[in-house]
Amino acid sequence: MSLDERFNAAVAIIQNLPKEGPVSTSNSQKLEFYSLFKQSTIGDVNTERPGIFSIVERKKWDAWKAVEGLSKEEAKKRYIEVLLAMFDNIEKVIFCSEPFNKHLNL
Repeated sequence: MSLDERFNAAVAIIQNLPKEGPVSTSNSQKLEFYSLFKQSTIGDVNTERPGIFSIVERKKWDAWKAVEGLSKEEAKKRYIEVLLAMFDNIEKVIFCSEPFNKHLNL
């Protein structure tokens, strides 16, 4: 599987996560995925920084600006790594909670 295919699969996973549920992303994770997606698909920031009253857009712009200079390929690799790390952490939580779940007959 090529880097582009793996990246597109990772993007599809993130875009299809439910807003609520056992697997969710924090705001900082969302910003990290956003910044790496923009860097992967567009490259360096090419717009003016949003105004102070556009809080969400400004945070997104700042996150994207923070990865400026990263190649598109490296940004794709990092996006995939962040996704895999997120699921690795989930797997550890599930593994650690397994004895508790057995005790409750879950």
